[in-house]
Amino acid sequence: MVRRAPGDRGAREVIAVALQVSQAIPTTPVELVTHATRITQFVLVVLVVLSLVSWGIMLAKWLELRGTERASRTFENEFTRATRLDQVRSLAKRTPPSPFTRVFGRAADFLHDLRAGAARSGDAPESLVVPNAPQARLSGSQVEALRLVLDSESAAERDRLSRYIPALAMIGSVSPLIGLLGTVLGVIDAFIGIATRGSGNIGAIAPGVAEALIATAAALAVAIPAVFGYNLFAARVNRIDGELDAFGTEIIAMMVREGQI
Repeated sequence: MVRRAPGDRGAREVIAVALQVSQAIPTTPVELVTHATRITQFVLVVLVVLSLVSWGIMLAKWLELRGTERASRTFENEFTRATRLDQVRSLAKRTPPSPFTRVFGRAADFLHDLRAGAARSGDAPESLVVPNAPQARLSGSQVEALRLVLDSESAAERDRLSRYIPALAMIGSVSPLIGLLGTVLGVIDAFIGIATRGSGNIGAIAPGVAEALIATAAALAVAIPAVFGYNLFAARVNRIDGELDAFGTEIIAMMVREGQI
């Protein structure tokens, strides 16, 4: 009988383990997904859907804010040269619609309604009834009401521009948790593999660990762009909101210069 050297047996065991590992561990990301468990694949599908939603929102908001900022810039450049409310009114009619034109239009409607209400009451100053008469000063309560109208319209514009942006924050915060779920399930599957095979070698635990890592990587790939987009768009909306507040203050200051307040 020929005795085999202990070194030969060790070499065969190493080769067997290597073959087992090469068969158990996928070698490409695609194989990681196709060989994953049903639950892990479901987690990946959810992450793909969230990624598509977040990128769709970011594309839509980028186009919307780009158009809004372009129209607002056109109005602001012309507004800096206006000295009277009549000039601003004419400017709002000929420039593209923007948050600034809508805020000014709301203020103009308020003043028009104020004149109409004063005319119906019968005790209105002549300037509120006769268009060419000198402008009367608004009372303190009327100025405060005008300020509230401007603030309300500015808030409405901010809400309109902020639509769907909070969804990016939600996706950015929920995606890592979903990825963590996939990670936990992958680790559980790895331990189940150890228990069923009765062995703790790398071939038994590697598939589950690989699934856990691919779920985590997918979750980060979804969350990072969503959080970045949320911060970017929120900053742009806040900047426009601040400009609208300053615009409302400038409208009231222009009325003061014209002697209406």
